[in-house]
Amino acid sequence: MDSASKYAYDLVENALKDPSRRPIVRSFFDPQTYSVSHVVRDPESNVCAIIDSVLDFDAASGRTSDNSLRPVIDYVNSESLEVDWLLETHAHADHLSAAPLLQGEVGGKLAIGHEIVRVQDVFGKIFNAGTEFQRDGSQFDQLFNDGDRFKIGALDATVLHVPGHTPACLAYVIGDAIFPGDTLFMPDYGTARCDFPGGDARQLYRSIRRIMELPNEARMYLCHDYKAPRRDHYAWETTVGAQRTGNIHVRDGVSEDDFFKMRSERDETLPMPKLLLPSVQVNMRAGQLPPPEDNGVRYLKIPLNVL
Repeated sequence: MDSASKYAYDLVENALKDPSRRPIVRSFFDPQTYSVSHVVRDPESNVCAIIDSVLDFDAASGRTSDNSLRPVIDYVNSESLEVDWLLETHAHADHLSAAPLLQGEVGGKLAIGHEIVRVQDVFGKIFNAGTEFQRDGSQFDQLFNDGDRFKIGALDATVLHVPGHTPACLAYVIGDAIFPGDTLFMPDYGTARCDFPGGDARQLYRSIRRIMELPNEARMYLCHDYKAPRRDHYAWETTVGAQRTGNIHVRDGVSEDDFFKMRSERDETLPMPKLLLPSVQVNMRAGQLPPPEDNGVRYLKIPLNVL
């Protein structure tokens, strides 16, 4: 176990022994994008972080709205919470980030993994974003590297770099709670796809095994659920132990070669996410919409025959 993983393991173990180190988590599900946002609270204060916020986008009309975001903001305000961090697990390809709106209303420092610069470089070229689009991550307040540590009030937290779905994916370990982004879904649904630019099924397998080194009792909060067959409800909370014993794609005993074969064959059958082009175009800018053109209107580009 590497030093960053060992620190994360000890962080979880200590929190399991001490309730004051265990965050209070309130989750908000968006049925339009099957996304889950999490408000993570320090139990000893009113300080919190918000993970993976969602901005509504209607592709047919090109209109955005904050309908999905309002319950999050209302919760923060009703509980008199102080938002310290706005955390992104990666540059999502299935929904737009609402981080700028959140910052304007409740504050917080916006953070993502340092490898977002790779995503910006690749998609900056795909969207022909021009020289005005900085590809250095400067749109974010904080770029995290593997093993970096931070605080949410008195809560100890750290980040693990878990590439594979995208190059920039992070898992946040906060007390005894893990937020792995798209690396893992509920055990009965499996794992994330790896066929976007920069994706790598073998990397994803190794990233998941790294997460599964953490204590079995660790709570795991996912950022999507698509409701597996034969399950009649949406779910987004599980444990490391449940993933190790029951994940249909990557439970204990599944080899890297078997996972690579399954994931590669499965990805070839999947359609592109409906909001891929608007989502990445906005999320590579930290949730900011593209700058207005000379008529004052903002535009999203649709590159033809590229992806």
